[in-house]
Amino acid sequence: MKKPSVTPFLITLLLAAAVCTHGKEVVKDSNGNPVKIGAKYFIQPVKSNGGGLVPAAINILPFCPLGITQTLLPYQPGLPVIFGYYPPFVGTDYIVTSTTINIQFHSDIWPVCNELSKLWAVDVSSSAAKEPAVIIGGERTAPNSLFKIEKDAGAHTYKLTTSYGTVGTTPGAWLSAPQLLVTNDEAKTLLVKFVKVDDDATKATTSSSRVEKLGLRMFPFY
Repeated sequence: MKKPSVTPFLITLLLAAAVCTHGKEVVKDSNGNPVKIGAKYFIQPVKSNGGGLVPAAINILPFCPLGITQTLLPYQPGLPVIFGYYPPFVGTDYIVTSTTINIQFHSDIWPVCNELSKLWAVDVSSSAAKEPAVIIGGERTAPNSLFKIEKDAGAHTYKLTTSYGTVGTTPGAWLSAPQLLVTNDEAKTLLVKFVKVDDDATKATTSSSRVEKLGLRMFPFY
């Protein structure tokens, strides 16, 4: 008996992927290259004199879960993140706008709160503020761990959204460093760019200099 061809099945999957991405566009990094699933990127605020996004304590007690803060150290590019689709997205190696994704810190430097995941999430606990913090310790399938990347007007500039609102910032507890939260106040919206970790442009800032090592040892007190 002749074996059934897998070609029609593959064509169907590709057509489905094309339909799903209609009206959307591939997210670009700071150099204009497509952002790839599973590759490491720094998320860096566009309108700022500080550095990139890092985990940081947002409460004295309880210490965990950690929140996410922009480091005040301009030479610190942040800690890398990786992006992945949930549910899994067939037919592309790249991240596209307006599609649900997980965001996860990807670093060997993680001295505290190891019992929690490194996935980003919106704080939906009973003690959460009216504008809840973006925290670390999410679950891949949970609604509060799903984000979308949306294009902004600037070149290779984006904002992050959730079903609870848009990701923005507010002065945090540690030296008023910008702390990530979810808000419906457009004035607080955080605009970001994605810098690929192995780009030549980042090699100087990711070198093992004495100053950076000192900054990394400060984690999670950027």
